[in-house]
Amino acid sequence: MEAITQILTGALGPFGPVIAVGAIGLVLVLATVVFMLKQRDDPLDKLKKVENEKAQSKENRKEKLRRASSNEKLAKYKSFLEPQNEEELSSLRLKLMQAGYQSRDAVRAFHLAQMLLGVVGLVFGVLYFMFIKGPEGATTQDTLMYILGPGAAGYLLPKYWVTRRVETRKEEITAGFPDSLDMMLVCVEAGQSLDQSINRVAGELRASYPALADEFQIVAYEMKAGKDKSQVLGDMGERCGVQDVSSFVTVLIQSASFGTSISDALRVYAGEMRDKRVMRAEEAANKLPTKMTLATMMLTVPPLLIILIGPSIHNVTQMGQ
Repeated sequence: MEAITQILTGALGPFGPVIAVGAIGLVLVLATVVFMLKQRDDPLDKLKKVENEKAQSKENRKEKLRRASSNEKLAKYKSFLEPQNEEELSSLRLKLMQAGYQSRDAVRAFHLAQMLLGVVGLVFGVLYFMFIKGPEGATTQDTLMYILGPGAAGYLLPKYWVTRRVETRKEEITAGFPDSLDMMLVCVEAGQSLDQSINRVAGELRASYPALADEFQIVAYEMKAGKDKSQVLGDMGERCGVQDVSSFVTVLIQSASFGTSISDALRVYAGEMRDKRVMRAEEAANKLPTKMTLATMMLTVPPLLIILIGPSIHNVTQMGQ
């Protein structure tokens, strides 16, 4: 062992043994992943899977048909690629749905992307540290930063991407929701049913607000499949994660429960949404001068000070000489 340690230290520097151990661990992880992906299904597991599919209830079958089919390779490793905590799994699935990823494999693909990007970042960090940066004279902090930093960045990149997607999608839904209510009100007052109005609005909004159009399209398909209308609307409010949509869903459910006119409810709520959009625009306009103050000070005050005080400072320095 001492001879191996001396060889590694001479070749890779003082952190040669640590780098070698890390490289061996990385190779073992990659070999394990490849072995798991190429592993064949157990015949008993296939038989159990067929029996479980036959024993599924009618509601579960509808849910399975409603979304895209699952990836069999990812399904084999769901215990490895999904959180074991049911609450954490539900929270992550809801966040991915709010980001626009409706597939049943979204959670597994998310964790797989985290693992693969983390491993790729770790490999890139090791290669960069060994062949470009060089281990000579590097401290422990530098070693950890250059090796583990890219791996941590790759692991956190999918989470950052999903968070940004959720925020962007919410902004798009919020911006297009008042227009969708106006279109829906026109369709309902023209004599169309709520299902037909939602389907028509989804088609009209496709070019301008695709995220909102997708949500309306899902609602139209679920209503056509015979799912309970209140549950369909409640699922839409949960998927969007926008307060305006949740309030709209509550208005429609209450209107259906109490037997009031849907057109009247839509007319009142559409007017409120238009007023809210105007207030939101006024709020953004009122924030603009405050945001411009810092930029104005940074761009105008230093040149002004140079113009006013510069000649005086020059004269004082000349008098001192």
